[in-house]
Amino acid sequence: MRTQVAIIGAGPAGLLMSHLLARAGVDAVLVENRSREYVEARIRAGILEASSVELLDEVGVGERLHREGMAHRGIHLQWPGTRHHLDFVDLIGRGVWVYGQTEVTKDLGAARDADGQVAFYEASEVELHDVDSDAPWVSLVAADGEPVRIDAALIAGCDGFHGPSRGNVPGSTVLERDYPFAWLGVLASVAPSTDELIYAWHPNGFALHSMRSTEVSRFYLQVHPDEDIDEWSDDRIWTELSTRFAHDGWHLQDGPVTEKSVLPMRSFVSAPMRHGRLFLAGDSAHIVPPAGAKGLNLAIADVALLAPAMAAYVHDGSTTLLDDYSEAALRRVWRCTHFSWWMTMMLHRHGDDFDAELQLAQLRLTQSSRAAATSLAENYAGLPFSATPR
Repeated sequence: MRTQVAIIGAGPAGLLMSHLLARAGVDAVLVENRSREYVEARIRAGILEASSVELLDEVGVGERLHREGMAHRGIHLQWPGTRHHLDFVDLIGRGVWVYGQTEVTKDLGAARDADGQVAFYEASEVELHDVDSDAPWVSLVAADGEPVRIDAALIAGCDGFHGPSRGNVPGSTVLERDYPFAWLGVLASVAPSTDELIYAWHPNGFALHSMRSTEVSRFYLQVHPDEDIDEWSDDRIWTELSTRFAHDGWHLQDGPVTEKSVLPMRSFVSAPMRHGRLFLAGDSAHIVPPAGAKGLNLAIADVALLAPAMAAYVHDGSTTLLDDYSEAALRRVWRCTHFSWWMTMMLHRHGDDFDAELQLAQLRLTQSSRAAATSLAENYAGLPFSATPR
């Protein structure tokens, strides 16, 4: 099989890549080692930056997002005795959308189906070959057991941290940070008790009240990385959530817990994001802690840079955008990595009481200073794709 671009990974990054390439008249083949049902059921981030939504609208896959998603003007920051609303629209003229990654994946998958996208789901023994040559290719065993070879001009590695693409970039500089805490993630069949997300600092640890829909809420509690999930009964979860979110005149509604898991917290950046004809995008090159809501949005930003660069090469032989891709993408990656680190360290209990007072001082500054609030809003709602700092 021959194609212009082989895309490894059929999550939202890979699907959006194939969609953007198709709109630019570039043929692509998708390769995914999981089933489509598994990919579309993965629970991931639910916050979309303004620029991410604009891009999805531009390429014709934003209709259901606007119908079923929830537009948020900002977030609530809370610490004992205070709940402060940051209005992003008032501060910077744009907000965010709550719309799960699973839904983005389904929307993109439906769009690719309509275009007749060639995709190999449940592929095994996926290997990349000759990526530093003019003739890279991919080998795999299809779901029916048949061996397949895909020859391509370019390869896009959108297959996440554990996929094969990352290992084909030799001599990478890997910088990472493991955090001394984790999140206990909880999904509950209960209407949200808040209009917008609540980020709560508490002496017991951080808590986040998020949502998936008008009937389903998502919660997170700061816990130890080695926390035993079996020690967290539903009653204990609701008691701790009520304690950390306690606020005069407000009540947390509880309901059936349908899912719970412990999520480790880490930052990871691997550079460069290319080797020869192989280009990395999304989690294959970088991971951020979830407090800044940047994971999916960074993947979308990568693809927004990479797809037109690949199209320019395929149509005109131009390498200018491809040669600039890694450096340009990493500028945004490090800006978002810093913001995610900053949000994480401001909101999670760590260290001693000295550290706690520093955190509270930062929260109060964000409450009292429009400049500090504007900086948080600019980073949380997302820099426009054309405004990544140089």
